[in-house]
Amino acid sequence: MSVNRIRRRNLLVLLSFILVLVMAACENAGNGGVSGNADVPEAAPSPSSAVDGAGGDADADMTEKPVKIGFAMDTLVEERWLKDRDLFRESVEALGAEVEISASNGDDAVQIMQAESMISAGIDLLVIVPHNAEATAAIVKKAHSSGVKVIAYDRLVKNAEIDLYVSFDNVRVGELQAQAITKLVPKGKYVYIGGAETDNNAHLFKDGVFNVLQPMIDSGDITVVYDQWTTDWTPANARANMEEALRANNNQIDAVIAANDATAGGVIAALEAQGLAGRIPVAGQDADLAAAQRIVGGTQTMTVYKPIHTLTLKAAELAVMMAKGEIPDTDRKVNNGKIEVPSVLLAPISVDKSNMDATIIADGFHAKEDVYRHAESE
Repeated sequence: MSVNRIRRRNLLVLLSFILVLVMAACENAGNGGVSGNADVPEAAPSPSSAVDGAGGDADADMTEKPVKIGFAMDTLVEERWLKDRDLFRESVEALGAEVEISASNGDDAVQIMQAESMISAGIDLLVIVPHNAEATAAIVKKAHSSGVKVIAYDRLVKNAEIDLYVSFDNVRVGELQAQAITKLVPKGKYVYIGGAETDNNAHLFKDGVFNVLQPMIDSGDITVVYDQWTTDWTPANARANMEEALRANNNQIDAVIAANDATAGGVIAALEAQGLAGRIPVAGQDADLAAAQRIVGGTQTMTVYKPIHTLTLKAAELAVMMAKGEIPDTDRKVNNGKIEVPSVLLAPISVDKSNMDATIIADGFHAKEDVYRHAESE
């Protein structure tokens, strides 16, 4: 055998040996570094091994980010909005999504800036509690230009192509207030202390109240001697309104309907200063703890309970669904001045001393010891 042939044979043997080593090393690496005959799960295919884009979808599933919801709130000053914030966050996170929350403390410019910041940061859907029903139309326009849908939470955004409205039947809230008070005072001088004129809900509450009062006004049984909005819903402004109503009528007032429990608190403070608290029926709504305490204590007649846990859960479910591209099935529409907005409206509940335990307390909205603590200490 020639020297050249021997050299070629040795080179082939060497190359074969190297090839065996390389193949063994690759097999060992593919098995996660485990040698022998142990059963090892087959390694997931790399994106580059995909055919016709199938691997691309798998890779997208592996790296898919959770849905992110923005919640742009008006205020956290009132007790109920703290509950909305906390319960909404819990509901969204329970659905596997993320939530970013802001509160503008009643400043339209701040609310718009906060919403725009969330949109720019890449939220998938915006839920908004508008401070000003008209001004927040700019937020809806900005969101839509960025491909982000918008849900109006509890308060309607006016003159905007809002995608969904989730709230309670707020006209019904006002009707429940008026029905409760007119049952006690079918004739006499009435005072209406409204909410913030910039809040569309305040108008809906008032519509409901006057749906009930108007026939009695027309018959002459009821006279509304004072009717005023309350700037920013604050108890101090509501008290000032009630003080003015008392002065103008020489304290001769028979009943008061206040747009919510915070304004009712201001009304009752004004009545207390004149020794009239507990003698003049007062209606509110929101089922605030202080209102529940006033009801069992006898200075507030009733409130309207809107189960916030139901609202937050429903809003969270719809927000996550829509953020994923799904279209919710709704059977109600509310006109906001521009379009008929698809709406989900939940039922409110009238609450007084007789059904406090069966509603607010039974639902765990307030603890019984908290509601009755003040009354028991007197």
